[in-house]
Amino acid sequence: MRTPRTARRVALLASGTALTTFLAASPAGADASGSGLQVVTATSESAALYDDEAGGNSDADDPAIWRNPADPGRSLVVATAKEGGLRVYDLDARLVQSLPAPKPPAEDDAPGRYNNVDLVTGLRTSTGRADVAVVSDRGNDRLRIYRIDPSRPDGPLTDITDPAAAPVFSADQAEINDQRTAYGLATWTDKASGRTYALASRRERTGLALLELLPTADGKVGYRKIRTLDLPASFRLPDGTTWSPCGEPGELPQVEGMVVDPATGSLYAGQEDVGIWRLRADLTGKPVLVDKVREYGIPGTYDEETEECTPGADPGYGGTRLSADVEGLTLYQESDGDGYLLASSQGDNSFALYDREVSEGNEYEGGFRIGAATDTLDSVEECDGAAIMNAPLGTRYPRGLLVVQDGHETPGVPDGEGGTRTATGFKFVDLGAVVDATDM
Repeated sequence: MRTPRTARRVALLASGTALTTFLAASPAGADASGSGLQVVTATSESAALYDDEAGGNSDADDPAIWRNPADPGRSLVVATAKEGGLRVYDLDARLVQSLPAPKPPAEDDAPGRYNNVDLVTGLRTSTGRADVAVVSDRGNDRLRIYRIDPSRPDGPLTDITDPAAAPVFSADQAEINDQRTAYGLATWTDKASGRTYALASRRERTGLALLELLPTADGKVGYRKIRTLDLPASFRLPDGTTWSPCGEPGELPQVEGMVVDPATGSLYAGQEDVGIWRLRADLTGKPVLVDKVREYGIPGTYDEETEECTPGADPGYGGTRLSADVEGLTLYQESDGDGYLLASSQGDNSFALYDREVSEGNEYEGGFRIGAATDTLDSVEECDGAAIMNAPLGTRYPRGLLVVQDGHETPGVPDGEGGTRTATGFKFVDLGAVVDATDM
């Protein structure tokens, strides 16, 4: 998510901001900015979430798509809303269920804050196989697991987290309150062993943790940590100098967007100010940097008075397709093993596509933007999370669905103090339209 930390690097992203204003009025088809990217539009959107007291401090972040095998037209989208907990939507983007995040253990402790979500199909539990949603609770530094059952009259999701589940990264509540906690999330089932894992990243750090999901005797699900890995925090540039992304003192370049390719067992991890890494999902072996953000290598000086980073001269070592932050990662999977990795390029409000073929080096295959469909169904800006389901979902989405977070919902709603309320939401996009526009 574009947090205040990222906003302090706004000077590096000014061109992307100007582009967004122009793009919002552009019709579907070719991008009027001249970037060469195609523009598609959403078919529907969720009701806006508001990150203020009146809105329950709800902030849209990350979606996942659950396909109902018995009735694909009644499939669901499970999405995080940070302190607002979880939201469940139908395929018309209508709210089906809202689940709160946990309250803080004590008055001065951090409240629950749901950051990212991923799904597991057929997870083994003591009461039988179940489809579950796994959520990173950044506020409590834990994972939470929800059983998905659309037949339940009071809502399809039920919390089945083992109450004894331990913090992922923190030693105690004091460390949890510092909020260097579980952040990004991806799930993965090892075909060889049948074991199911979650991978979590750590906020404001470069660490990743591999956690095995484990059933308990009472139908709950817990987890145990298998191993951790730290991605680099500084980088050797071709001119012999060392570079680290600029941020607040003490912050390291974090990962949020993650996805595992089940065909290769590869984890793709978006280090927000650096680029996209590919590594083994079991966190062994050497990570490979698939692509870099444009801002890679640009020095910056943090100004404590303005709380902004002032960029220096660009040495020209960055990439050409991603603008920091690199955010939501998801897979477009085809039955023959082909397909694409999709990445949200948050800094210029675009989406980049990479070939899934590891042997070919995950070549860049193009990209697109999501423009405004109408005055009220606006464009997608500052996208955090994304999810693809490349399978028929009834008559509404016969060629599949793309759901993305929209970090800036419009039109704006006055906050009563001369400004507008911070509004976010989720856009639903016909995957067939994306395929046709990009030749996927």
